[in-house]
Amino acid sequence: MNFRSINPYDGSTLQRVEPCSDTHLEQALRRAAAVSPAWRERSWEERGRLLKSTATALRARSEQLARMMSLEMGKLIKEARGEIEKCAWVCEHYAEHGVHDLADEPIVTDAGKSLITYQALGTVLAIMPWNFPFWQVFRFAAPALVAGNTALLKHASNVPQCALAIESVFLDAGFPEGVFQTLLIDAGRVATVIADPRVHAVTLTGSEAAGRQVAAVAGANLKKSVMELGGSDPFVVLEDANMDLAVQHAVTSRYLNAGQSCIAAKRFVVLDSVADEFLGRFMTAVEALLPGDPLDEGTTLAPLARHDLRDDLHKQVLDSLAHGAKAVTGCLPGSGPGAFYQASILNNVQPGMRAYHEELFGPVAIVLHANDDADALRLANDTRFGLGGSVWSEDVARAERLARQLVCGCAFVNSMVKSDPRLPFGGVRDSGYGRELSRLGIREFVNAKTLWIR
Repeated sequence: MNFRSINPYDGSTLQRVEPCSDTHLEQALRRAAAVSPAWRERSWEERGRLLKSTATALRARSEQLARMMSLEMGKLIKEARGEIEKCAWVCEHYAEHGVHDLADEPIVTDAGKSLITYQALGTVLAIMPWNFPFWQVFRFAAPALVAGNTALLKHASNVPQCALAIESVFLDAGFPEGVFQTLLIDAGRVATVIADPRVHAVTLTGSEAAGRQVAAVAGANLKKSVMELGGSDPFVVLEDANMDLAVQHAVTSRYLNAGQSCIAAKRFVVLDSVADEFLGRFMTAVEALLPGDPLDEGTTLAPLARHDLRDDLHKQVLDSLAHGAKAVTGCLPGSGPGAFYQASILNNVQPGMRAYHEELFGPVAIVLHANDDADALRLANDTRFGLGGSVWSEDVARAERLARQLVCGCAFVNSMVKSDPRLPFGGVRDSGYGRELSRLGIREFVNAKTLWIR
């Protein structure tokens, strides 16, 4: 079975790519195992220089790679350019800070000398999604590689061109062959790769269902794993919020990447006293979004990445409407051959509805009404997910108190949730475990080894 690269804007087939044969897969595993010891022994300075070269290579090919992203998964071209720049940033960050993040830590004990030293685990398998086809990979790869690990990438099957381009970027930057390799394999072959003794850890960004499956295989084989799964982030608007700022970021956070983001604001929890104002202004801004060709600079709403994703989203919306939710705007698939879904808002969403309990991975916002701060907190935390959340208020101390009580991996006050190489990123509950980015992220795939010397 070939991997098909399909343009979600018009449904055309861009390319068919042959999957890895069993022979190719075995060669890749052997290559990773063979190069791993020498790569681990390279100096921090050498590995850092190669990451800086990677940033340079990304920027040199920015327009080409951004266009590839737009064509292959439908991302707006301006968002795609920003994604490439963010990948360059994470490479530069770890090139500069990696050596400090993993420096030996002296510990005072009864020994003559005792310390913690951090050593690479070996080869890490990364199972990555299509929604941010470059960023998701680089936020894992930059810290893992600079720490001395080698990497195998199993990317989503609908972005094979992006998957192959990422490997070529690392090679262009001067990384030795075998240090980073793309494996064009389907999901059915992943368990075999995880179980292989030449693979030492696995990281996955994807759906809750995929996370459970991969984590089970990793656990059965005693392999370290990090899971960054779905989210249904609350966006809490208090009565004293700066409404201009809140509405502006509400639209950006929900409809960026056509709403296909784990950390997008999905549940807008608004105090009753300002609910009508927020909803009216939110609706006006949402209805101004312009669907169209992602390569057109004027387009502000992209298609979904695949038609099946659009169909699944519409089923969630229809089920919620059938159980009493109200369509404020949108709530229908777009017309034409593209995988568009109208920018949508659901109101009167209640427990028992799919929109209340499930992640809506597309351009659909739900609005929940709260009586007071305590009720807002209850609604915000009434989810099995726990990735991110935000609180909006001019009283920063009040907002911080609520943000501290959100059950999630990252909480923001008066800003939308976003990832940043300087800060740890990850979730709790069914949003997964482990952390990416910052010094916590680089320490996920190393052995924290005790040295005790008399």
